[in-house]
Amino acid sequence: MYVRILVALENGRADDALLPHVSDLARRLGSSLLLVHVADGFAARNFASLKLAESDEIRADRAYLDRRAADLRGAGHAVEVQLAMGEPAREILRVAAEHGCDMIAMGTHGHRFIGDLVHGSTISEVRHKASVPVLLVPGVARAKG
Repeated sequence: MYVRILVALENGRADDALLPHVSDLARRLGSSLLLVHVADGFAARNFASLKLAESDEIRADRAYLDRRAADLRGAGHAVEVQLAMGEPAREILRVAAEHGCDMIAMGTHGHRFIGDLVHGSTISEVRHKASVPVLLVPGVARAKG
């Protein structure tokens, strides 16, 4: 049923909650994983049009994807990675369509106000425009106080 699952990673704490769920699901279903991170800083958003060199941020994002993929491969998963650049929701949807993904998995956040506006808008756009199921996994709980 779910042959290829796109896993949208943000290079943050929500990934720590998302990956165990997706790993277990992929193991049970025999799914392959496509790890995607969307770099969205100035250099990433203007990389092609301005013919920019890779920034430190882009190199760090690529290294993060490779580390996460290596961990999952070590656990027996078939994993591919893709570093996309630009607007996160649009890129997640584009990559999912291009790679024939059957599901998109994303972590949610415990942010308030500004964080909800930024991260919530990506999730909202993906879940409203996706043509495949979207799995939302609650992020790491934030300490109250």
